[in-house]
Amino acid sequence: MNYLEFEKSLAEIEGKATELRAMARANPEMDVAHEATALDQKAEKLLRDLYKGLTPWRKCQVARHPDRPHCKDYIDALFTEYTPLAGDRNFADDHAVMGGLARLDDQPVVVIGQEKGTDTQSRLERNFGMARPEGYRKAIRLMDMAHRFGLPVITLVDTPGAYPGKGAEERGQAEAIARCTQKCLEIGVPMVSVVIGEGGSGGAVALATANRVAMLEHSVYSVISPEGCASILWKDSEKMREAAEALRLTAQDLHKLGVIDRIIPEPLGGAQRGRAVTIKAVGAATKAMLREMQGKDAATLVAERRRKFLNMGAHGLAA
Repeated sequence: MNYLEFEKSLAEIEGKATELRAMARANPEMDVAHEATALDQKAEKLLRDLYKGLTPWRKCQVARHPDRPHCKDYIDALFTEYTPLAGDRNFADDHAVMGGLARLDDQPVVVIGQEKGTDTQSRLERNFGMARPEGYRKAIRLMDMAHRFGLPVITLVDTPGAYPGKGAEERGQAEAIARCTQKCLEIGVPMVSVVIGEGGSGGAVALATANRVAMLEHSVYSVISPEGCASILWKDSEKMREAAEALRLTAQDLHKLGVIDRIIPEPLGGAQRGRAVTIKAVGAATKAMLREMQGKDAATLVAERRRKFLNMGAHGLAA
């Protein structure tokens, strides 16, 4: 288990319980059941207290937790007959974006998502979930296919933002993001997006301009990272806590503002402590959101999607 900075006291208690049980296994005559159970109860109470009122900055930390389920985990668990498509037919295949044809409860769909990787090698290969232009052009290719064959599109968003490197900019990063967002607004099929970790800037919007947008309880979605915001506003990245408060980036804030449609609950302690439960909850929410759009024709779906995003500014002003 990887522990976050604010979970240090929890790590100590759970570590002591683990040590006691290890000692008991090494020496069967030792009876540590009572002490270990007491530590477990203390740890559970502390865990509840820690997660009862997470600050926006702590939610950012939870959203970035390395043990949270990633896009590949959701695809492996929720979809059958997944057939990945590679490349943008122009430059290269961007491993930060994965997607292809699949079935969700026997319904043919197109699934697209950003994958951060799980270890050093895969994180480097996936560029930590930061897509280059070819990644967004791959997503456009997949959405075109979904539109052509009348398949619902499901996107799983988890990125700190699009990759800002020199090569990406030279190959038209901003244009690729804009065209991907435009494609989201054009396709005449149901589109559902779930922010499963970080939803950072235009890199997230390019896959999240959907009919229905959901967020996991401890995920975040913002125009810029708290560190980036603090560097710009206060010339001090250490003021990321204040920036996180100001950005209104939590699922709870964004639901109140009308930016997202639903919040998907996470297990106590975050998705990383109940991966299977979280994945199941995302699957159930995705199916429910798709059912809400059953029977709607292409023109209605496109019109509702456009109206949803055009109304966001008006909603914010009214709030």
